[in-house]
Amino acid sequence: MTRIPLAGVIGHPINHSRSPALHGHWLKTYGIRGHYIPMDVAEGDLEPVLRTLPKAGFVGCNITIPHKETALALADVVSDRAARIGAANTLVFDETGRIHADNTDGIGFLANLIEGAPGWQADSGPAAVIGAGGAARAIVVALLDAGCPEIRIANRTRARAEALRTAFGPRVVVEDWDKVGQIFDGAATVVNTSSLGMAGKATFDLPLDALSASAVVTDCVYTPLRTDFLDAAAARGCVTVDGLGMLLHQAVPGFERWFGHRPEVTPELRVVVLAA
Repeated sequence: MTRIPLAGVIGHPINHSRSPALHGHWLKTYGIRGHYIPMDVAEGDLEPVLRTLPKAGFVGCNITIPHKETALALADVVSDRAARIGAANTLVFDETGRIHADNTDGIGFLANLIEGAPGWQADSGPAAVIGAGGAARAIVVALLDAGCPEIRIANRTRARAEALRTAFGPRVVVEDWDKVGQIFDGAATVVNTSSLGMAGKATFDLPLDALSASAVVTDCVYTPLRTDFLDAAAARGCVTVDGLGMLLHQAVPGFERWFGHRPEVTPELRVVVLAA
């Protein structure tokens, strides 16, 4: 008798994750016998949990904070993309229990921008990136591979931004945090990868005087969906793209690998996930 495929998302904490609602909607929509569950796993328990899951019928899982780098190190097979980014968010378990690691955050980022700002091109000019964490690493790789000529990064801790320049080369330019407004001057694409503006976090109060009305602006934060940053950019005439689509689109490759069907990102899916 064929096992019902199981997948899920591992993080610590995990109660906030909207991935179960996302994948649950797809499973129901496509009539697939399968389950996707949230799993709160402490950092010291990640390896034994990952080694046990295939034996329990799991075909893979998503990985979120704080486990993305550790999961990459534990994987038996690593995609070139995940290796470059230095983190994994999507794991697939093969028939022998080996762990295959990938990172689809960049895929989700680009798909969201293309959907939300038709005609957007990475090579249309410099990009300005706020923040230098895991999301920033995936986005920088995606933008570089898509042909962005220059990526300007500002982060409160300059050393973290410098680490991205070291990892990804001379097209990455680092700006001091006290001069963060300068990275917007002439930028064609502007991305907030930090937690600024997220519900319960510090407000987004960076100076946008140099932001051009022709820029495409996106925020990885999606709680709230319309952040102060996006509202301020829209008031300057910019095309703005909210961050929810990045979450939705990054989930597509994993679902297809685990459950054998390529899902679609639809307006109905957005409604379901927002309500979760």
